[in-house]
This record gives sequence, structure tokens and C-alpha cells, in this order.
Amino acid sequence: MNDVNLQDWVGRTEQNTELVSLRQSVGMSAMLDYELTPQAGDPLPPGWHWMFFPEMARHSVLSPDGHAPRGDFLPPVELPRRMWGGNRLRFFGPIPIGQELRRESEILSIRSKEGRSGKLALVTIRHSYFEHEALAMEEEHDIVYRPAANGENQSPPGQVPTSPADWSKEVVPDAVLLFRYSALTFNGHRIHYDMPYVRDVEGYPGLVVHGPLTATLLMESARERYPEELFETAVVRAHRPLFAGNKLVVQGSQIESGVQMWALDPEGFVAMTVDIVFK
Repeated sequence: MNDVNLQDWVGRTEQNTELVSLRQSVGMSAMLDYELTPQAGDPLPPGWHWMFFPEMARHSVLSPDGHAPRGDFLPPVELPRRMWGGNRLRFFGPIPIGQELRRESEILSIRSKEGRSGKLALVTIRHSYFEHEALAMEEEHDIVYRPAANGENQSPPGQVPTSPADWSKEVVPDAVLLFRYSALTFNGHRIHYDMPYVRDVEGYPGLVVHGPLTATLLMESARERYPEELFETAVVRAHRPLFAGNKLVVQGSQIESGVQMWALDPEGFVAMTVDIVFK
């Protein structure tokens, strides 16, 4: 990995515009098993924005893992495996369903570090979302690039929750749920649907649950618990992968400024945390 060359991508920008589709929003509601369906003009719930602004690469140029090729907006990191590392979200105003949304993106940093599996690259992108020229949301997104699988356990050491839960709910994300989320987000990453690829190339024991899907389930649990509250910030951290067909436990704890949410894997270890501050 050539850090000097990769640093040329820091500061690179792109801008895209997209309609906040009612059809996709209704699809997300159905995927989440809700009876009520969104209507045009309703505010888009936190986390649902990940359905929009996907990589729209032609099929013939996709990388072997199903992602768009690197080297245009995203830097040409040579490490083969790409993972969703986390997000920091700040909410300024509503994003109405059915309205046009503009996203301005910038590469903030590209860092190298040593992990348990060897060299890692961490790319941080800032996305700014505008509705009618008003800043509605700002997001920093971390992408982690990792070496090829070496046959060893891919999960980092497990950690248990640091505080007791005020409420808890079990979810089993099955292959159909993962497929529907991939379809809603136009996500071609093969770790979410191609079991031979997942097992033989990536070295995982099962289909990997999307990071933003887990984050959405956590934020939805907070919304269900506190339906009148509006989010001011949300900090999402991915800790361990989750796999389709396994029990996922969503838990939450109220704090003075909002809620702390976390997802537990079948071993009882924290797979993801979302810290939410209410307005």
C-alpha cells in the first residue's frame, strides 16, 4: 500500500442528487415488518438515508467482491476486503420523503494501521445532505479495508455490555432480510448473499449482516421506545460481524442526554453500539 499516492485522494469531492423515493421508503417499512406505510412528505427516519446514493457502477466493471472499482472517488487501496466501520451522524432538519436530496462528499482522511489480521486502511468520508439548499444532515463514514482471509477466526476479542439494559428484543436476521436490504440499497457486496464466496474467499462462517442494517435496527428500537424524541446525533461503532440465521439481541439503556443502544451476538458479545443524543 502506497500511502504517499493514497494521500492524493484526501480532499477529493463529489456531488450527487437523488429523489428520496416513496417506493423505497415503503419497501423499508415492509422489510422492517411495519403495518403502517410512509407517506409522501413524511420525514425520513434516521438511518433510512442509507438506501440512497449507492455506487452506480456498470456491471461489467464491478470488482470481484461486487463493489464498484476503486480509484475514482474512493482511493485505490490494494487491500482486498472492505468492511463498514461506523458513522457519526448529526441531524439538523427533516428529510421529507418524495423530495430531492443533494449529497456533497469529501474524503477527509486515509490512514494505515496494524490490526490483528495485519495491515488495515481506514478511509473516512464526510457526507453533507441538503434539502432545498438547507443542510439537513451531516455524516462521517469510516470504511475499513483488510487483508485477504487467512483461515483464522475473523472476529476481534469479544466485549460484554458495560451497563445493564432497560429493554431488550431478539431478532433473527435471515437470508431473505439481507437480500431485501441489499435490494433496497442497491448493494452488490457478495458477503451478504453469496455463501460459497463468503466461506471460501472471505473466510466467514455465514452470510454477513450489513453494518447499516444492524445500525438501522438499533435506531428503530430507540424510535419505538421514544416515539416523540428527535435525534440530534448518533454515533455508530461496529465491533464484531453478525451472521444471517443467528440470534441478534437488540438492547438499550436510557441516559441523561438520550439512549445507548447495542447489538449482542449469540455469544453475548457486543457487535455494534449506537449512542444517540436527543434534541
